[in-house]
Amino acid sequence: MPKLIEYFGLIFYFYSNEHLPVHVHVSHAEYETIFELFFEDGKLTEVQLRKADGVEMLPAKDQKEAMKVIEAYADEIAQKWLEFFVLKKKPKIRKITKRL
Repeated sequence: MPKLIEYFGLIFYFYSNEHLPVHVHVSHAEYETIFELFFEDGKLTEVQLRKADGVEMLPAKDQKEAMKVIEAYADEIAQKWLEFFVLKKKPKIRKITKRL
């Protein structure tokens, strides 16, 4: 389960047996939401949220904060997806210490 980003208690990660579409799991405490990223012509065009099995979704405030991170780092998340699932490289964790 490679961790990608840490942002004020929000943890962004992949599971090691993932599937398309490109998506990232975001957790905080006992909550988790899956954010699916859709790109067109190399640009993020849409993000869809879905519930992870067996856990409650992030509260609205955390979803909003997670969305800011995803919008700011979408290209990096997609690159880390490629590196991990296609090139079999371990992604480096980004720790964000300034609010977006």
